[in-house]
Amino acid sequence: MPPSTPACSITCGRFPIRTGNAPRNMAALRNLAIGALHLTGATNLAQAIRHLSRDATRLLTVLGLI
Repeated sequence: MPPSTPACSITCGRFPIRTGNAPRNMAALRNLAIGALHLTGATNLAQAIRHLSRDATRLLTVLGLI
């Protein structure tokens, strides 16, 4: 990258989640996920998220879809 090229011209178009209703929707999904973890009795959210991220079927089980 030449020094005269502004960083925004390279990275600004790569994150469409920051536009429109996407931020509000992502916040709603995050709050839904946190609420679901609380309902399962999780006290440490970071640990619970790591545990669920290791296997996709665990999340479906928590949500009652399997």
